[in-house]
Amino acid sequence: MRFIRSVCLLAALACTGAALAAQNRTPARDAFYRCKGANGQTYYGDSKPAACQGQDTEVLNDRGMVMRVIEGTQSRIAREQREVGESRARKEREAREQHDRMLIETFLTVEDIERLRDQRLELLDSKYRVTEQNISNLRDRQARLQSQIARFKPYSDKENAPPLPDHLAEEMVNTVNGMQVYAQTLAQTRAEQAEIKATFGADIARFKELKGIK
Repeated sequence: MRFIRSVCLLAALACTGAALAAQNRTPARDAFYRCKGANGQTYYGDSKPAACQGQDTEVLNDRGMVMRVIEGTQSRIAREQREVGESRARKEREAREQHDRMLIETFLTVEDIERLRDQRLELLDSKYRVTEQNISNLRDRQARLQSQIARFKPYSDKENAPPLPDHLAEEMVNTVNGMQVYAQTLAQTRAEQAEIKATFGADIARFKELKGIK
């Protein structure tokens, strides 16, 4: 029992000594700063020198070892630009991978892709034909209105011609505006068809590549 009490006493003394040593140990702290100024000269200081503002600044310990670097303005801008580029590239890569999975999971053959492409093109062809018919109808209306308007001033040469009624003028304006809208629809439909052909063309090429089809 006396031996056990001695061992416990020695252990307690050791723990106490370690605690006192830890209390007396000087905590690590930043010793000084170092940077290269805009003029190329190296600056040091116990606090960050004014010439180091906006520059990459090294924080050194009391042994002169670099513990960390305070990022300067140019380094920060370069890092942010790099991170934006990396984020964009990552998103583009993920989008390509997701699209590849969609192609593989949705289609079994190239003919499946072509069939879907043709269906969408046919829908646009139908829309185009309907729009063309609408334009033709408006042209016929325009011709009828022009023949009616010709009997009124200021389009008629007759001295006793009555002034143009407001409803005829309004109908002509609406007819011309409608033709312009339909003309824009025709152009948009053709652009959509071209986009579909290009998109499906790229999908077919990529599907063949994924499937190893020549």
